[in-house]
Amino acid sequence: MSLATAVALGTLVTVSSLVKEVVVVVDGRPTAVRGFAGTVDEVLHEAGISVGVGDVVRPAAQETVADGSRIEVRRARPITLTVDGRTSRHLVTSTNVGDALAELDLTPAAHVSVPRDGAVPLSGMSLTVSTKRKVYVVAGATRLTSRTTARTVREVLRQKRIALRRGYLVRPPLGSFPEDGTVITVTPPRIVQVRPDVLRLDWQALAECEANADPQAYNPDGPYYGMFQFSLPMWQVVGGLGVPSAWPVEEQTYRAQLLYQHVNGNWQSQWPSCGDRLFG
Repeated sequence: MSLATAVALGTLVTVSSLVKEVVVVVDGRPTAVRGFAGTVDEVLHEAGISVGVGDVVRPAAQETVADGSRIEVRRARPITLTVDGRTSRHLVTSTNVGDALAELDLTPAAHVSVPRDGAVPLSGMSLTVSTKRKVYVVAGATRLTSRTTARTVREVLRQKRIALRRGYLVRPPLGSFPEDGTVITVTPPRIVQVRPDVLRLDWQALAECEANADPQAYNPDGPYYGMFQFSLPMWQVVGGLGVPSAWPVEEQTYRAQLLYQHVNGNWQSQWPSCGDRLFG
């Protein structure tokens, strides 16, 4: 073997010993990279892999690499996230929806607008999440508590099987978002109009005299209910549902006004002790 050949072979062995094979894994996809790079950043540069804002690289870019090293790159993905009606924007490196939710510290019990095993594209996506909230429903004598992920009041009522008929008043509106602690009230239609002269009477004074204006008042002697001390038969005569004390002030006042009209102003038959307060 000539001296030149020996030198060449020695150089080849030396150069070969400097070549490293590194595995670069980008979003779960491995690629083998061979070269002379000494750091993570140099390996990525040789492989033509750029790192953008929000991308995660492990080990860190300035770490040295050895033959057989493994580099992981997780691309950032923009997420437009709406949680219980509030929208925010984030970057995640997870490639599926379930992992992205965990990365954002969202409860597993939440309702999500897309399947949890769905992919999060590199271009990003929008997610709508509804967490479990405690919502109350008041419909006549019915009192319900719902732990729900419903996105509208209408959905809550449907889940609780509350039937709505034409003319029923629902508050908050059917299309609104039921936040935690929301009280949903369902009031039957007021198909009978109250005359102006009846509206002008002092209904507050009557209520204060009858029951200290307490809408939940109860007198077992009748029994009588609510701020106007209705008997159940009289409450039902004027279209009331359930028991009077289950309804808000406005509904009780409306039914009292209808009762006054029903008895043709004969207040003595309904409120013998306090009826004169209607006239100041």
